[in-house]
Amino acid sequence: MGLFYLFYMMKKLILIRHAKAEKDSFGKDFDRPLKYPGIQDARFMADRLKEKAIIPQLIVTSPALRTKTTAEIFADTFHLPDPTTKKSIYEASREAWLKVINGLPDEYDTIAVVGHNPGVAEILRYLTGEGREVHTSTTALVEFDIDNWAEVTGDTGKLVFYSSPKE
Repeated sequence: MGLFYLFYMMKKLILIRHAKAEKDSFGKDFDRPLKYPGIQDARFMADRLKEKAIIPQLIVTSPALRTKTTAEIFADTFHLPDPTTKKSIYEASREAWLKVINGLPDEYDTIAVVGHNPGVAEILRYLTGEGREVHTSTTALVEFDIDNWAEVTGDTGKLVFYSSPKE
């Protein structure tokens, strides 16, 4: 197994939709905070991933308050450094999502990206061919038989784990 393992690489992408946020924060959409049930759901889902040994090495997030707070909850659960923010994830199209994924650092094999809908659902469908409802706090693990994040494109991923607080 040793020699085979040295040459066989797999990238794992954990897609996370932010937790439930306030509808109106008397400000910009960008600044909407999480609701208390959203904080509980994010903790629950982070614990669920940890129990399944689905643990990222790096977390990348939209800088919007609700995604950043969700990402911080996951980072705390996994004892990871503060999440990296990418402005392009906020209100991202499928093409913008793919650009973010293709630019992920290759030294990490398992990376979580926290974002918004409809982008999370659209990129999940594009990468795996599977359409799913992506409620708040939903997590999905997509595996790729590739060596570099730049190789990720449509229908190259396999959905191997999907869960939400409703399940």
